[in-house]
Amino acid sequence: MAVPVTDPAPAPAREPYFGIVLRAALWLALLAPIFYSTYGFANWLASRRDHVGSIVFAWEHAIPFVAWTIVPYWSINLFYGLSLLLNTTRRGVDRLAGRYLTAQVVAVACFILFPLTATFVRPATSGLPGFLFAVLGGFDKPFNQAPSLHIALLVIIWDHWRHVLARHRLGAILRPVWHVWCFLIGASVLTTWQHHFIDIPTGVLLGLFALWLFPAKGELPFRGFRLTADPKARRLAGYYALGAVLAFAGAAAGAFISDDFLILLWPALALAIIAFAYAGAGPKVFQKAADGTVSLASHLLLLPYRLGARVNVWAWTRELAPQAEITDGVFFGRFPTADEANRFGTVIDLAGELERPGGATCRWISYAMLDLVEPPHDRLERAVAAIELARRRGTVLVCCALGFQRSAAIVADWLVVTGRSHTAAQARKKLAASGRPVHLHSEADEPA
Repeated sequence: MAVPVTDPAPAPAREPYFGIVLRAALWLALLAPIFYSTYGFANWLASRRDHVGSIVFAWEHAIPFVAWTIVPYWSINLFYGLSLLLNTTRRGVDRLAGRYLTAQVVAVACFILFPLTATFVRPATSGLPGFLFAVLGGFDKPFNQAPSLHIALLVIIWDHWRHVLARHRLGAILRPVWHVWCFLIGASVLTTWQHHFIDIPTGVLLGLFALWLFPAKGELPFRGFRLTADPKARRLAGYYALGAVLAFAGAAAGAFISDDFLILLWPALALAIIAFAYAGAGPKVFQKAADGTVSLASHLLLLPYRLGARVNVWAWTRELAPQAEITDGVFFGRFPTADEANRFGTVIDLAGELERPGGATCRWISYAMLDLVEPPHDRLERAVAAIELARRRGTVLVCCALGFQRSAAIVADWLVVTGRSHTAAQARKKLAASGRPVHLHSEADEPA
């Protein structure tokens, strides 16, 4: 089949820095009053309650008070503003500001709905630490605990600067320093007795969600959202949404027994994101690049879901050959390990939910698709064309999660489009002869 050849797109023109600075200044002028007004309002509201609870682990009483760590604690304010200025595009400023705003809105909503208070009383301090504690105490009361907005912003700012430093010629020297300083900022919420431990993982989760919602590269996960008309996709969205609700309810109810149940907030958020994908957002929620890698936020946020997907792959395919050859060096099968992938010249990956395995050095091409639903026609066409091009360079593995549906559908289309099978029925017979289960969308619905 003919594949059009196009010249590479020219590099985008560099934006004037003045426009970037102006955009950053406008965002700061908006974000600062929003922060101080909403944060202060949540503090005031909690102070008017007769009782505000706390979540404190017994071992936290052994955490020492380290007065000088108020310096790294305060330093995040400096990096907050500088991060907006250190961008190369106005879109980069907008994305970072979107993360800030997301963290602020979600955190304040939690402070109002589920207020908590810090229980440790700080000793008197003097000198610079004493001055900084006095300034902090004039604004920040012992409320606004979980999720820690300080930690959420730290996650956002740490991620931003690690990318900035990666582009800098001194990045190899400065990045370790940056990581150490960020560790001090994170630890300071405990050593200044400003927060309890539970505020940290919940703050990290919020920070990762903000990074996921406004990624540095690629599409926004909510852009172009349209409720799906596919009844099966809606049904799957409902199942995942129910799972998210049950996990959240388990975290809330289990917290009365043990605070350890709050870990269920993590899979609850992961399942909610998957429900959003099936409801209409599509595979872009996985933030999977063309080379099979995913963003850091996607990697961590969706880890509970991906672990479940891996277990599902093992359960369905443990007694099957991992891959099977169809014809002319083209194979199809389940998602490969690194060793399995490196036996092929090219892997064409259709599993949006799974990441390229570490150590895979072969050529990797990803066309992310959702499990169990019919693939979009345009993505199907690109994957079919990619098989024929890749085949000329060596053996090709077309894979999805289980190797039953998505990969089978693409290979079946490739057989027909290239004339290796005259009809779809012949293509199905050829796939069935491979010895692997095949469940195409015209047949019974099975896991893909």
